[in-house]
Amino acid sequence: MNKDWAELNKTIQLQIKKKDTFELGIDTLIKLRKELMAQIMQFKKELSIDDFSAMPYMNAKGYHNKTIAYSLWHIFRIEDIVAHSLIADDEQVFFKGDYQSRINSPIITTANELVKEEIEDFSKKLSVEELYNYIIEVDISTTQILKELTFSDIKEKMTDEKRKSLEKLNVVSKDENAYWLIDYWCGKDVKGLIQMPFSRHWIMHIEACLKIRDKQLSIK
Repeated sequence: MNKDWAELNKTIQLQIKKKDTFELGIDTLIKLRKELMAQIMQFKKELSIDDFSAMPYMNAKGYHNKTIAYSLWHIFRIEDIVAHSLIADDEQVFFKGDYQSRINSPIITTANELVKEEIEDFSKKLSVEELYNYIIEVDISTTQILKELTFSDIKEKMTDEKRKSLEKLNVVSKDENAYWLIDYWCGKDVKGLIQMPFSRHWIMHIEACLKIRDKQLSIK
């Protein structure tokens, strides 16, 4: 893991645990997210449209066996679902902004259910421009949610009612590679959710994207 990102992530975990440093922890989280967003935006400057659906490590073990387009979709669908359907309890950016149509996506899920050539085919269908519009809007929306959280809010656990509402949206595939997400999210409190989907999850997939980027740039 990138040393600076890892250090910031470690600091966040420590700060948000205590009431006295909670607000500082949110500020640190937003700082980390800004750095990661800068890297995401850099991909758009450095890479061609075809690079976003390239899959140079299809048979490798690790997150880099996917595509950059898939990884970005996956990061921000998960964040949108968690931020709005579980924490804020309101409409996802994806639905509010008609992003399925705009991005030209055949699915509304997190895409955990896709493997190998399915990931490649899915990635080629997406409008990278609209995917980036979605990414930006989700990031802005989540940042606002984070700024409004109080220390007592992060102790809130997910209710059965929220779980049922989430299941009705069909935004998580019933495939065994995906459906575990609902158990995972609904077993967390708000603190647990912001520790993974809003920070560490980004780092893991962005670092995988960097490997793909380096490979694509090396063959130009």
